[in-house]
Amino acid sequence: MEIWINPACSKCRAAVGLLDAEGADYTVRRYLEDVPTEDEIRDVLERLGLEPWDITRTQEPAAKELGLKEWARDAGSRDRWITALSEHPKLIQRPIITADDGTAVVARTEEAVRDALSR
Repeated sequence: MEIWINPACSKCRAAVGLLDAEGADYTVRRYLEDVPTEDEIRDVLERLGLEPWDITRTQEPAAKELGLKEWARDAGSRDRWITALSEHPKLIQRPIITADDGTAVVARTEEAVRDALSR
């Protein structure tokens, strides 16, 4: 499994701590440094079963600068959102764990991390 983290994020640190405590085999991706491509974001969205606006941190300064709250949330706007996430990775909700079974979870809670571990 892989976990996308921002080391400055307390939820990310908690998720990594739980993975370590459980002896999980995982890879860390510091997604602000190793920015996901648009295709990687599409893949994670498919694995999550979510749309790009569902994993967008709309309170970030970049989101406000882009006016994301006013962007349409429909199939025709999907690529625009994905491009914004790739160009501004701070907008991506974190942490995200891609599980070994091909699924993924936004691991902001201990329950979500445990869910990923059980897959």
